[in-house]
Parts: sequence; structure tokens; C-alpha cells
Amino acid sequence: MAEDLQLGDYSGQTVRMSIALAEQEAQVYQSVVVAGLQEATGGTIELVAIESADVVRTLEAQVQSGNIQIDLLAQDNNSLAPLVDRDLVEQLPEAEQILPAETIESIKEVLLFNDQYYFLPARPNVQITYYNSNRFTEYGVEPPTTWDDLMSVAQTIRDAAGVGQLSIQGEAGGAVGVTTTQFIWQAGGDPLMLNTPEAAQAFQFMKDLQPFLTPQYPTATFDTTNTYILNESVVLAQNWPFGVNIIVDEGGKEEVLTYPGWEGPVGNVLVLGGDVFGIAKGTPNRAMALDVAKFFMSRPVQEQLVAQNAWPSMRSDALGAVEDWQTPYFETINEALTHVQPRPNVTYWPDVENILTNAFNDIVTGQAEVEPTLERYQGEIDTLSGGA
Repeated sequence: MAEDLQLGDYSGQTVRMSIALAEQEAQVYQSVVVAGLQEATGGTIELVAIESADVVRTLEAQVQSGNIQIDLLAQDNNSLAPLVDRDLVEQLPEAEQILPAETIESIKEVLLFNDQYYFLPARPNVQITYYNSNRFTEYGVEPPTTWDDLMSVAQTIRDAAGVGQLSIQGEAGGAVGVTTTQFIWQAGGDPLMLNTPEAAQAFQFMKDLQPFLTPQYPTATFDTTNTYILNESVVLAQNWPFGVNIIVDEGGKEEVLTYPGWEGPVGNVLVLGGDVFGIAKGTPNRAMALDVAKFFMSRPVQEQLVAQNAWPSMRSDALGAVEDWQTPYFETINEALTHVQPRPNVTYWPDVENILTNAFNDIVTGQAEVEPTLERYQGEIDTLSGGA
């Protein structure tokens, strides 16, 4: 098991890792992962910033030329199919031996293609639901736990405040992709099959919810949502956990609490976000890259990344270093991670997100008829899948 941390001696060796990090995240990563690995093995990690969308093209050119400049990549778990399809990452038959026993079960599915391990856990992610408990008390409402509750609470808040203060993330692309996928799943549907009763139910619900949303919802995404919660133009919203540090710690809004969210007709189903590790095909530094992943997955490293970066952990036992005030938020995160599933790992998913955006804009914002609109956009998805 990885907890034994049987790491090699890599003095004088360097692994180049492709990873996208915010400035504050990068500082913690340098002190915890990079410096920690050097102390443990003598080896160096060189962090390389390549946009997720460019990783496949960059790595493909390197593999084809035999000039591997990226050894290890932390890649969004929804962008993995092209890496496997184009034979750009190593198979990892060692994975079962080095995965910690405490690895969260729900994240294992994305590590496998055709029942073979190609990836290892890096940073899972899941949206949690934030609410302003002071405003909820003022409005006389409780955190909604079902779709019916959500509609009722949103209307009550709108009537009391004179303007909607519920937000769903409506910015084009990935934000709407997550929003619509979660509602479709909660209705029992599939985001690749829009011409179904389940998808129609999800879009009808969002359409009916729209009059009670904040006017800011079309610009709501991972960063603006934090701002809206901080300035109290929004008192209920789903967002990624990094907002906990920004809103509660840095922003001082201790009245903002969290819970795992609401259930649709088939339950609470949430998108599994975040990154996994892949090792570049043909890298001469394969052994060191594996040990970097082992070190990253160890409990002490995970505890520091949780406490300092507010990252969800790929382990179930990594809350030991969090401060007391952080504990309830990370309990929410761990509970939310029990409700996740990965998005369809198809090579054309970015195009699907654009289609979901257009459907959302037409139906939710434009109040278009649900079923004919979804039938039209299903034709676009069928064209993608037929040519994939």
C-alpha cells in the first residue's frame, strides 16, 4: 500500500508535471508536494502550466516525435478519452497495488478504460450547496432538500427580498454543462439523450425555476458565484469547495454554511469534477512519476492539501489537519462525494457542453418550448456521436 511510502532515490532527477493551479494553490503545492518529495527522495518536480485543452495536442506531438517533455500530467477527469484513444498515456498495472485502501470508492471508475488502469487519483471535486443562514432565518426558510423544496424556498426568498437570490451556474460552457447534467441526472436522465422524458423534466424544472433566480445567474460560474455569496446578492447556490476559504475564512462570513444539496426524482446526483494523474507514454521517468503519485496520495500530503487549499481529498481519512471551523464544511464535501458520478467520457464532450448551453439559453432564459427544443438539439448530439 502507498502508506508504506516505499519511494526510490531520485537524487539529480527531475519529473516534469503538467498541472493547472491558481497562484495560492501553486504556493501550497510547492511547499507540500514539490519540497516534500525532494526531501523524501532527492528528486525534483518541475511544474509546467499547460491549459487542459492544449495538453492532448502538446503530448501527442511529443509522443510522436519521441521527445517527451511532460512526464506526468494532472488532467481533468472529463478529458481522458483522447489520451487513451491516441495511446498517449501508459497503462498502469501497478495501480491496484499502490492505491491506498482509503481511496474514495466513487472516484475509481474514471481511472479505468476497458477494465485497465490508465490513471491514478489526484484531486477529486464536487459542488456543494452554500446558503446564508442569517438570511434563511430572516426569510423563515430551511435549506431545500428536494426539487419541490427548492422551488418553494426560491419563491419565498424572491417574494420577501423583491428579487431572486437563488443562483444556478448559467455561464456558457463548463458551468452550464455541470448545472444541466446534474439536473438531468437527478431526473434519471442522460445528458447525451435530450429527447427523453427525464431530460424534459429537468429542463422544465429549470425553466419553472427561472423567475425566482437571481438576475445574475447567466454570469454565475466558479468565481463569480463566490462574489455573489459574499455580497449577499445570492443566498443559496452550488459551487466548488474552494469557495469555503474565500467566503468563510478570507471573507469572514461565518454565517454561510453548506450541505450536500437537493434530491430530484431519483435522488441527489452530482458531477465528479477534478483531476487524475496520467503518465506520458514512453517517458524515461516512469518509475519516478509513479512515486510522485504515491507521495501525493499519502495521508500526510493529502491532509495538508485539504487544510491549506480546501481541496477535497481522494482519501476518506484526510481531515486530520483541518481547523475546527473547517470540519463541518469538509464533512459536507465528503458526503457530497458519495453522490458523484463522472460525466460521459466522450471525446466530443466540449461540443455537448455547447449544445447544453444553447438548450439552457433557449429554454431557461428564453422560455422556449421544452420538448421541441430538446428534440432539435438531440439531432446535433446525434451528429457528433455518429461522427465520433
